[in-house]
Amino acid sequence: MDFRKELLKCYFSIFANFPKLNPDLVFKNIRIVLCQTSHPGNIGSTARAMKTMGLNQLYLVKPDKFPDAHATALATGAADLLENAIVTETLSEALTGCAFAIGLSARKRYLSHENVNVREAALQANKYAASQPVAFVFGTEMSGLTNAELDCCQLLAMIPANPEYSSLNLAAAVQIVCYELRMQILGGALEGNSNKAYGLDDAAPELATNEDVERFYAHLEETLLHIGYLNPNAPKKLFERLRRLYSRARLEKEEINLLRGVLTLTQEPRKHKKY
Repeated sequence: MDFRKELLKCYFSIFANFPKLNPDLVFKNIRIVLCQTSHPGNIGSTARAMKTMGLNQLYLVKPDKFPDAHATALATGAADLLENAIVTETLSEALTGCAFAIGLSARKRYLSHENVNVREAALQANKYAASQPVAFVFGTEMSGLTNAELDCCQLLAMIPANPEYSSLNLAAAVQIVCYELRMQILGGALEGNSNKAYGLDDAAPELATNEDVERFYAHLEETLLHIGYLNPNAPKKLFERLRRLYSRARLEKEEINLLRGVLTLTQEPRKHKKY
C-alpha cells in the first residue's frame, strides 16, 4: 500500500469538506448607516452605489428628508433599497445586533481608535461579516461623524484621498467603500487556491453585539458610581475615555459576560468561604 497516496487522499477528502464562505450571507451581514443626512439626493445615490456592489442593508439615522422624490429619482433602479431602508432616531438603534462598526472620517481624529485605510477596513469587515452583522457608519455631509457617534464604533477608516483636496461627496465615499467590500468578499471565493475561499482562515471570534456592549457600559457606569470612582456631577469625560478603552478591545460575547460578572460582585461582594 502506498501510504503517501492514501494520506493525500485523506487530506483532500477533509479539505473538500471544509465549510465554504457564503458570499450572499456576507453581503447581507453588512450595513451602510447614514447619520443625519441633509440632502435626500445623497440617500438615493447611496442606494444606487450599494446595489451596484451587491449590498442592500441601508440604515438611516434621523435623515432631514425621507422619503423624498429626489432620493427616489437618484436611486435609478435601486428604489427597493429605499423602500426597505430602516430609519432610526439614534445610531445605537441602527447598530442593534451589530458586532463590529467602522466609522468613516475624511479627516484625522485624535482619538484612541485604531485608524486604517478603507481597504484594510473592508478586509476586517469581511472577516467578521462571515458570521455576524457589521456596519459602516457615515456622518452628515457638513461635519461628518461626531465624537459621540465614533464612540459607538470599534474602528476608524479613511479614504486616502489627495491631502490638498480630500473633500468627497457622501455617495461617492459610500461607492468606494462598497467597491472595496465587494473586492474582499468575492476575491477569495474566485481564487481556487485561496485558503479564505475554503474557510481555512482562523474564524473570527463571536463579538458582543452593540446592545450587549451598551448594557455593559450602563452596568459599568452604575458600578463606578456605586464605589465612588466616578463623580456623579461630572462623569462624562472620564467615562468617554473608558468607552474608548473598551472599544479598542473589540469585546467578545464571553468577555462581556465575564466583565459583568466582575461588576456584579463588585457591587455585592460575597463573603469569603473557608475551605
